[in-house]
Amino acid sequence: MATLEQVVSYIKHLKIQGAQTIAEVALQAWADAKDKKLASRLLKEARPTEPMLFNAISAAEAGHDPEVLICKFKNDKEKIFKCGAALIKNKSVVFTHCHSSTVIGILKEAKKLGKKFEVYNTETRPLFQGRITARELAEAGIKVHHLVDSAGMKALSKADLFLMGADWISPKGVANKIGTEMFAELASIRKIPVYCCSHSWKFSPDNLKIEQRDAGEVWPAYPKGIIVENPAFEVAEAKHITGIVSELGVLSFEKFLRQIG
Repeated sequence: MATLEQVVSYIKHLKIQGAQTIAEVALQAWADAKDKKLASRLLKEARPTEPMLFNAISAAEAGHDPEVLICKFKNDKEKIFKCGAALIKNKSVVFTHCHSSTVIGILKEAKKLGKKFEVYNTETRPLFQGRITARELAEAGIKVHHLVDSAGMKALSKADLFLMGADWISPKGVANKIGTEMFAELASIRKIPVYCCSHSWKFSPDNLKIEQRDAGEVWPAYPKGIIVENPAFEVAEAKHITGIVSELGVLSFEKFLRQIG
């Protein structure tokens, strides 16, 4: 069993992927910790841009049983998988960017229902999370085309549906891996439906700060005189989002905000 310090390190260094997985692991670490106050502080600081982590630990602090919350999240995820799978039709072509365990679960659920479809996904530099997506889909027997990020337009032009995850949802839109804003806008222009697949606990009323990661991830030992920027996320505007797929069902962005408000 990992210690609190190990869990915090794993979260900080992206060794644990997926906001819901992070929240569940954090809740277990919080439950096991002797010093709850210290655990709360360390876990919340581990990934300041993860509202689900913050909301989950806050709920535990307020007296909610971590085990009950973890069970709720797992049950909610199954609801999301079923709602999302209903959006995928036979012969659909789905585009996705980065790696989202929720999107993966939806695609696997659609496959389990016997639907025939294929997926186009991007490599997602600089950490190549898209490779995780491609590998998991291939292992599930789902036909997947993997392309470099700069070929995203080519991939998107073949799709009839764009499924994306979320790091957080705010009143202004959906924050997800860098590149998402561009793809969401392009999809909107091309009349391709864009659905954010996310648990409602990823909502934050505040616009969180975009994390700037180490430049060495983009270009190790880069020459002097160059400013290498490495923003982890960006916000796809609400106007480009067709709907939010959550445990609450498939709702328009406006209805989603009203439902959780």
